[in-house]
Amino acid sequence: MYYKTYNIDFNELKLNPSMVETVLGYQEGDDRELVTSLIEEVLTESQGISNIKAEFRVFDNIQFDNETKSVTVNNLNFQVKKIIFTQIKRSDSIALFLCTAGAEIGLRSKKAMQERDFLKGYIYDVVGSEIVEAAADIMQDDLEKMILKNGKKITNRYSPGYCGWDVAEQHKLFQYFPENYCGIQLTQSALMNPVKSVSGIIGIGKEVKNNPYTCRMCELKDCVYRRVREMKH
Repeated sequence: MYYKTYNIDFNELKLNPSMVETVLGYQEGDDRELVTSLIEEVLTESQGISNIKAEFRVFDNIQFDNETKSVTVNNLNFQVKKIIFTQIKRSDSIALFLCTAGAEIGLRSKKAMQERDFLKGYIYDVVGSEIVEAAADIMQDDLEKMILKNGKKITNRYSPGYCGWDVAEQHKLFQYFPENYCGIQLTQSALMNPVKSVSGIIGIGKEVKNNPYTCRMCELKDCVYRRVREMKH
């Protein structure tokens, strides 16, 4: 097993208002002066309050079960279900990861909502999601560069709660990381705190591939990121 940790500077994410506007559903020609101003304000504030951390851990001791559509990592079994299993079953190794934007941005979103400033609260929420996804992209891109040196490739990253993978299995995933790592804790219902955090699995091997557009495989039809990606493709 080998691992790498990250403390990511907000400026490395290269977020800009137009990226957030796209997630909010704005299209070319829409009047967005008010929302652009709010997004710029939230992005400026986010630069000072984000505590962006990530880690991946790579395991070679893995087995796949085609009958149950599951993968066993170091003797702990993950019932990842058909969609994810199909993407990772040719892996030689498995990377498990955690990533977080930190607690403050989620708290500010909640506070704005409580003060009935719903638009700003929603923008904080979207920006928090963009931060953690961009940070996870940085971590994944770095992992890919490391793997390519060994003549291997990686799959997309997949998280509990998506593609049929039960979110409760997040409790298993967290057993591979130190308690409270990155400041992330799990509730009994397997939700992460801070809320702007992601965890998941990445397959590694010579026979795997990274699909640039996988939303069509996911069962979450109302996901905002699905709508954004469908607009782009």
